[in-house]
Amino acid sequence: MRVPLDWLGDYVDIELTPEQLAERLTLLGMEVKGIERWGSSWRNVVVGEILTVTKHPRADRLSLTTVTVGSGEPLEIVCGATNIAPGQRVPVALPGAILPGERRIERTEKMGVVSNGMLCSGDELELTGDADGILILPPDAPLGRDLSELYGDVVLDVDVKPNRGDALSLLGLAREVSAATGAPVREPAVELVESGRPTAERLAVEVAEPALCPRFVARWVAGLRVAPSPDQVQVRLRAAGMRPVNNVVDASNYVMLELGKPTHTFDAAAIHDARLIVRLARADEVLETLDHVRRRLDPETLVIADPVGVLAIAGVMGGAASEVGESTRDVVIESAIFDPISIRRTGQRHGLRSEASLRFEKGQEMRLARIGADRVAALLADWAGGEVAPGRVDSAPREPAPARVAFRPGRINRLLGTTIETAEQRALLARVGVETEPAQPGTLVPIAPGDPPLSVAPGSDETLVAVVPTWRRDLAIEADVAEEVARVRGYELVPGTLPHTPMPPFRPSPLEVRDAVRETLAGAGLTEVVTHALVSPREAELIRWPGDDEVPVPGDEPAGGPVVTVTNPLSSQHSVLRQQLIGSLLRVAGTNLRQGRERVAIFEIGKGYARAPLANGAASGAASEAATREWWRLGFALTGEAEPPAWNRPSRHVDLDDGKGLVELLCWRLGFEPPHYDADRHGHPFHPGRSAIAVALAPAGDRYAGTIVLRGRVAELHPDLLEALDLRAERVIVAELAIRGLAGGQLAAVHAVPVPRFPAVERDLAVVVPNAQPAGEVAALIRAEGGSFLRGLRLFDIYRGTPLAPDEKSLAFRLLFQAPDRTLTDAELEAATAAIATALERRLGARLRT
Repeated sequence: MRVPLDWLGDYVDIELTPEQLAERLTLLGMEVKGIERWGSSWRNVVVGEILTVTKHPRADRLSLTTVTVGSGEPLEIVCGATNIAPGQRVPVALPGAILPGERRIERTEKMGVVSNGMLCSGDELELTGDADGILILPPDAPLGRDLSELYGDVVLDVDVKPNRGDALSLLGLAREVSAATGAPVREPAVELVESGRPTAERLAVEVAEPALCPRFVARWVAGLRVAPSPDQVQVRLRAAGMRPVNNVVDASNYVMLELGKPTHTFDAAAIHDARLIVRLARADEVLETLDHVRRRLDPETLVIADPVGVLAIAGVMGGAASEVGESTRDVVIESAIFDPISIRRTGQRHGLRSEASLRFEKGQEMRLARIGADRVAALLADWAGGEVAPGRVDSAPREPAPARVAFRPGRINRLLGTTIETAEQRALLARVGVETEPAQPGTLVPIAPGDPPLSVAPGSDETLVAVVPTWRRDLAIEADVAEEVARVRGYELVPGTLPHTPMPPFRPSPLEVRDAVRETLAGAGLTEVVTHALVSPREAELIRWPGDDEVPVPGDEPAGGPVVTVTNPLSSQHSVLRQQLIGSLLRVAGTNLRQGRERVAIFEIGKGYARAPLANGAASGAASEAATREWWRLGFALTGEAEPPAWNRPSRHVDLDDGKGLVELLCWRLGFEPPHYDADRHGHPFHPGRSAIAVALAPAGDRYAGTIVLRGRVAELHPDLLEALDLRAERVIVAELAIRGLAGGQLAAVHAVPVPRFPAVERDLAVVVPNAQPAGEVAALIRAEGGSFLRGLRLFDIYRGTPLAPDEKSLAFRLLFQAPDRTLTDAELEAATAAIATALERRLGARLRT
């Protein structure tokens, strides 16, 4: 919020420098984000007096003036305005002056006459909204005085927190200044002179939705004249960031900034039957708002209407049909209290945020409805010459009493870690308008918010009752009072103390597994991406990634199920919650490929979502449909070169083995058994014969030993899908894996083993099998038959060609044998390899290639 200090000074005396005041407000929790010297953009603009005004000798629409600035010779200045006359004091931009927007004024020739500067309008100086005439200054404005000294101001940019809606006003911030300095607060006086027929005889109000509009106050002002506001008012509104419009609209804006109470003025002639109705919009009703946009309303939008149609979106924006214009003579002032949640949702649905809705969203004090209407009416009588009708129409004239919050001074000290005397606590609260008194026997102390709040008996502790002023909606429980005591006294005065209780024991990070996966893949050259969970329905339809038939790993959810659709999406491209990560990864890959990046290696750890099925007997409806399931997955996508060319090798494009290698790397890093792969015959969206289901088990000794801890697909995508998605790549390898601990878990403990004393021995076996025989089954059989000395196994070559048959292939494995207590003999190695060869021939019909 922009706070001009000159305006703030109407409500509280300020003796601090702007910097000191900014520091004090920040320490009170009202963070000052910036200090602006408003008027610093006027350079070499001074007060002058017009001596003469004559017609320009060569231009009918120009005048030739002589102006004095108090020293030196009078200046001849050519001017096109018609509101000037001798004797007026006006702002004069001297040659070399600079105006807002870095506009430079120089000595120029206009129609054969040299103009030594310029007479300035309020709009050119950004002081008022009048661009047609010269700004006429008060007659006592000192000649030659720099304009920034007269009209310049210091404006604080204050960040008001969401729970302090009362501070979104100059009066609210004046109370904060009073709390910091002790200066008394001066509330604006509301002095009304009423005459004519009462408001209740001129206007009827019906509130059909009292839960959404607890109070509606209306006043009638007749016989006013719409014109520009007084210059001082326009200057203040400009400094506070508001655009002056006219005296009627400016009165509403002035009160909103002054009291924090949004109001709205309707042209009374536009209200049919002189009757206002606060109701929900009907389906497909249309309103043209003040920004001249036609908006289709929905039945959840609260509106202010008359018997014919909608006049305004309640608390957000008025309608163009009832807008105050030059022909307006009578107005109706609306000052209401609206439900904050309803206003916030309405603003989000229609993409409308205004200064008024911002204040309504934070909640409003009930009595402000009456005060705001009266204050606007008084200003209209003063600025527009209106006649204020007696009385007001008020839907809820009874105003709530101040809230009473019991608290224990001893508990306040325990919460804050301080030793503040009870008398000092009471004095600190009094500085923010909170009176205190002794509590009556049996008074309960509220300790947690709720309806009603959770309360406890005070026991033997001294108990007081804080009488909370009606504008402080944020003080509801004992802890709020403690915060207020600390805030007013100064957070910097709360001593730093170490806790007396033992510190909690070390707790391992629940993200260990997730972090290890990130580090491993980043170390392997992949880049992590973070994508939107909201995606286009077309994405899922194109990819058709298969879901899970069962729980993939213990403690996880199976992927798949009914899609979660967003009720009110911002875009059709973000209208459903994704179920897989692959679509998002392919979108990122496609963007990089189109930008000329040929090699893409990316991964993401994220969630998939689906609607949960209804429980047996549960009724269908919005509440049931809102229940969702979610699951964590790791996805990666690879395309482009796997290895750049070198002197000893050509370049190689990524293939399925690269994807499988990443899976094996993850299993090694996470302490899982090496994965095995089953052929995946799912079909689309995978390339035929290039898709596998990876499964890894927990190792022996792990508490999950023998259970599946990693499961997922690693595959090459079908060329047709690449074309449909406009992926300009020869081949794309993807994987999506469920991993135990990805949602939250720790790594298995690392068990150190002694360094072997005896050497290991390697043996290579080339096994000839049919082309259709999976290498994983061959490797599994070798492990099973290799005996207790077999320590490692690795496939290092696949060969097809002469002298093998066309339907055969050779799988070359490197076997590692090692004994813990001796060096293995050739006879032992020969026996192990013979047992493996026999089992391969008997079980798979394989033979060793020699």
